[in-house]
Amino acid sequence: MTVVVGVDGSPPSRTALRLAAQEARCRQVPLIAVSAYEPPLGKPAGGYPIGTLHTGDDERATTESALRDAVSKELGDQADVRVSEGLAGHVIVETARQMHAQLIVLAASPGKPMLPGTVSQYVLYKADCPVMLVPSSSSAPRPTDQPKGDVPR
Repeated sequence: MTVVVGVDGSPPSRTALRLAAQEARCRQVPLIAVSAYEPPLGKPAGGYPIGTLHTGDDERATTESALRDAVSKELGDQADVRVSEGLAGHVIVETARQMHAQLIVLAASPGKPMLPGTVSQYVLYKADCPVMLVPSSSSAPRPTDQPKGDVPR
């Protein structure tokens, strides 16, 4: 059993990451932070130099680096990270299923603090477990404000 959180690097998703860490601590289960990337669409027309093309490996490395940075900054590396190719909603739901998640935590769309965006809607309809949608105006205490103790892995 785990808590899964979708992270896209935005400030609201960082808030969701902190709240997911709190939930994982309360439930005494591991936290898994998830990001997705879409593969490059192929070779662009117009004579772009080959050095400007991104490969799937480049996209994966960039996404994983950004996710690790977000987790490190917000939680001090107290979460496992998962990066997968595909649409974000599908990746989050599949990770939650594979890990037998107790809860999925997502940030609401900025500018629409109580309305789910397309990723959130997909997860809400397809998830096998409860989904917590964190309003973008919500705030969660920083890990330094929280009691000491590691999130179980």
